[in-house]
Amino acid sequence: MPDQFLRDLLQTPGTSGVEQGVQNVVRAFASEFAADVTTDVHGNVLVTLNPEGSPTILLDAHCDQIGLIVRHIDSLGFLRVNPVGGWDMQILLGQRMLVHTEDGPIPGVIARKPIHLLEPEERKNVPKMKDLWIDIGSTSETETRSIIRIGDTVTPEPCLRELRNGRLSGVAMDDRTGVWVIMTALRKLANANPRAKIVAVSAVQEEIGLRGATTSAFNVSPDVAIAVDVTHATDCPGIDPNEFGKIEIGKGPVLGRGPNSNPAVFDLLASTARAGSIPIQVNALGYPASNDGAAIQIARGGCATGLVSIPNRYMHSPVELVAESDLEQAAELIAAFCLAVDASQSFIPK
Repeated sequence: MPDQFLRDLLQTPGTSGVEQGVQNVVRAFASEFAADVTTDVHGNVLVTLNPEGSPTILLDAHCDQIGLIVRHIDSLGFLRVNPVGGWDMQILLGQRMLVHTEDGPIPGVIARKPIHLLEPEERKNVPKMKDLWIDIGSTSETETRSIIRIGDTVTPEPCLRELRNGRLSGVAMDDRTGVWVIMTALRKLANANPRAKIVAVSAVQEEIGLRGATTSAFNVSPDVAIAVDVTHATDCPGIDPNEFGKIEIGKGPVLGRGPNSNPAVFDLLASTARAGSIPIQVNALGYPASNDGAAIQIARGGCATGLVSIPNRYMHSPVELVAESDLEQAAELIAAFCLAVDASQSFIPK
């Protein structure tokens, strides 16, 4: 059963950018055990443990989610929007949405013409963003403009559903679950006397170019880092493991292996998992992944970076699905990894 911190992360409305509400949840949770909790000008929340320790370990996960942004309010009061991050247009149809205004979230629905009114050719085509609109129930352009501004962001209504076998489904598993993992790992470490300085970052703007990780990694200047994100589970219909590898829900966190991961970090993560009887899966990546690890790896003069991922079905949809056991095991692995690192350790590839 999800703890209250995870419930709060997944059920707090986001703003597809700085995610202030979610970051408030992180700050409140971390203030109970951390030596320092700060927010930088970009909106990243940095939580520090053992600030005098060495080396410096960065734990990163991004709190932002994909969404939409209000581009135009038409003459009937409907909202026309642009995407923030990568959407499958078919997923958006019929969704319940929240428009994030300065006075709080406004509920709406996203739609297009009913199927009865679509021309035969229209029924065959995937809709374009310009074909969709958000209806907030307004009766005029004037009414809409009185409560919503151009540039307000829009996200799906948050939800959390507990399914069978410890599976959780909802909005923004990508990557609120990663935030839960790194902050839970840090809480485990708070009473474990780590030698290292550990900074856990709830990073912003991953979905639009790894931007929060770029700035936070520059400021923290870590010696070693672990990025935590979701990865595609391939144990559902239509996904070929011959092409995408075999990644299963509930079989443990996934370690990335390839040029996006420092080999010494990978080896230490794998040996730490074996020593603690923590199940892991391995995902081969022949290129930098589109997650914060890619930015952290090349921060300043380079950082020894590892990638720990949570198997996720239906990524970038409002019904993303993960296994709670994978989250718990990822947090356990990362805490054990941080305890295993000391200042004499070299992460220079051999």
